Amino acid sequence: TTPTVPCSRDRSQLVLTHTNKKKGKEIKMKLAIAAALVGSAAAFAPAQTSKSATALNVDFVPDSEALPYGLKPTTLDGSMVGDVGFDPIGFSTAPLEDLFPFAPGTMDSLGWMREAELTHGRIAQLAVLGFIWPAAFGTFPGNDWTGVDAYGEVNPLSALGTVPGLALGQIVAAMTWVEFKRVSYILEDGPNRLPGDLRFARPGGYNPFDLDYSPEEFEEKQLQELKHCRLAMMGAIGLLLQNANSGTDVISQLGVAFTVPEYYGKAGYFLPEGI
Repeated sequence: TTPTVPCSRDRSQLVLTHTNKKKGKEIKMKLAIAAALVGSAAAFAPAQTSKSATALNVDFVPDSEALPYGLKPTTLDGSMVGDVGFDPIGFSTAPLEDLFPFAPGTMDSLGWMREAELTHGRIAQLAVLGFIWPAAFGTFPGNDWTGVDAYGEVNPLSALGTVPGLALGQIVAAMTWVEFKRVSYILEDGPNRLPGDLRFARPGGYNPFDLDYSPEEFEEKQLQELKHCRLAMMGAIGLLLQNANSGTDVISQLGVAFTVPEYYGKAGYFLPEGI
């Protein structure tokens, strides 16, 4: 058989087809590069000025004091002490008052959140003190009935297994009484409830030191307590995790942290031994 030799027209079509395929690949590559550049540019684009929560239909607006480049829900309008617009998830938009049907018409969602924040913060402050005090200043003495070393454990987590059950019961009973009093105050105060008010250290309540602040001074004291509460909650969880991880009390760990290593004053102490 005689081989078929492509004519000039066929060669032109082959060249044209090859050229079109090459151009098609170049176009696809350019489109891919453009898409990548658009995606990179979107990462640096300014945030939207407003968006709405789908479930609660609450607007998020800019100008958050805590997150200058972030958004905050419109429920945080700065009217509450300590409000710096930090709520990126939108907890303050949840209708929490529906979770407390026993106290209708008392506080709104923000009020209940502040009540919980102060309560947890006050407990956290006591917890931080409890982690530090036993090892730093000593524990209660024991006796023949409870055991000589019943209160001698300075590790708070280990002390739960050595302290008599009656002592733990007293703590639970005291906490229960405080909670019942707090709920009764909430019901009595109604819509005029000041979140966290236990009628302590203020005119009209238990005030052994005769404290009487002006409105400006009282607002400053509220902010100070709130900051202490927030700091104590972070500190308490840190102490708890470190104590559980190390198995020793806080003071012992601090003592080791301030100990000067033996190799500190030696020349070349940063080099491996033997060099």
